[in-house]
Amino acid sequence: MVGVVNLKGWAAATGISYATARRRYESGTLPVPTYRIGRLILVGEPVTGVTGDAGQTVVYTRVSSADQKPDLDRQVARVTVWATGRQLGVDRVVTEVGSALNGHREKFLALLRDPSVSTIVVEHRDRFARFGAEYVEAALTAQGRRLLVVDPAEVDDDLVHDVSEILTSLCARLYGRRAAANRARRAVEAATEDGAPEDYPGVPVRPRPHRRAGT
Repeated sequence: MVGVVNLKGWAAATGISYATARRRYESGTLPVPTYRIGRLILVGEPVTGVTGDAGQTVVYTRVSSADQKPDLDRQVARVTVWATGRQLGVDRVVTEVGSALNGHREKFLALLRDPSVSTIVVEHRDRFARFGAEYVEAALTAQGRRLLVVDPAEVDDDLVHDVSEILTSLCARLYGRRAAANRARRAVEAATEDGAPEDYPGVPVRPRPHRRAGT
């Protein structure tokens, strides 16, 4: 077997069900070496101390809301397998539920404050922060630390949610909090459904100048 895979991927490649593989893992009868990182079961030899870097390597995964929690385990699997495939020994996994726009996420801040964490691995930059990730990355580099991104391409699965959150905050300043959520929702609907501005009261529309005939 080459590299490290999660137990579910190994089971699929071997042609047995995940339930069977899990039972064999729990009974200690799997014919391959396994180890755990958090709740993730990996098949292969653990990677430790290969990079020679001082400090811990931490996988950080995040979703915006509680109903997206099932994606956390999938993120952990993808990022951990990517890291171990590059001979990075993953010391621990940090998962968090919270908006990418929230700069006060406790676990996010704890990683930034912890000098023992030398490498942070994320799947996409916006899993770390929607805006300003490059500044965080520059600050880590200045400290001799690093942020590794599995896939530099941006994802838009949370984009509408984040835009709505920004608009709600701005509308709250203009109209008060009671009307903010509704106005933000209407603005997002207008943008995503190509609605006309006049269909959404409260959104100012600049009048078009009248043109004279023949001009």
